Amino acid sequence: MKLSRRSIFIIVTIILTIALDQVSKIIVRAQVVAGSQKEIIGELLSLHNVENTGAFLGMGSDLNPTLKLILLLILPVVVLGFVLRYVFKDMSLDNWSLFAFASIIGGGIANVYDRFAYGSVTDFLHMKLNDTLRTGIFNMADLSVTSGMIILVFVSFKKKNL
Repeated sequence: MKLSRRSIFIIVTIILTIALDQVSKIIVRAQVVAGSQKEIIGELLSLHNVENTGAFLGMGSDLNPTLKLILLLILPVVVLGFVLRYVFKDMSLDNWSLFAFASIIGGGIANVYDRFAYGSVTDFLHMKLNDTLRTGIFNMADLSVTSGMIILVFVSFKKKNL
């Protein structure tokens, strides 16, 4: 079976996204004391080592184990499968959309893998512009998913303006 350039682009983007996330988490787990905080660029960017047993910003951490299994492992795997199928089937997607979806899929797979392998997701980056504008603690997979979503929003606006 010969893969098209389009398929190779999708697969490579997903693999690189997963690899970047997993390597960064391995480094953080090995080099940063759990629960600690270290400023990288003043207060703007700090490094942490936090195990998140929930989803976005720890939501769902208090769910019972059955609901956690369904909402944080099974449902994401099913959704990622449908998105992956969509990306390979819809030949009308432009390169930016392909990159965005592949980034979302890669980030999703990386976080699901952590939940499966470790029971939690390692989060380690925090940005603080001021007391009001700041992020939660996140990881490279979260950054990939968020960036992919932002790209999709811009692409959809661009298509509407054409």
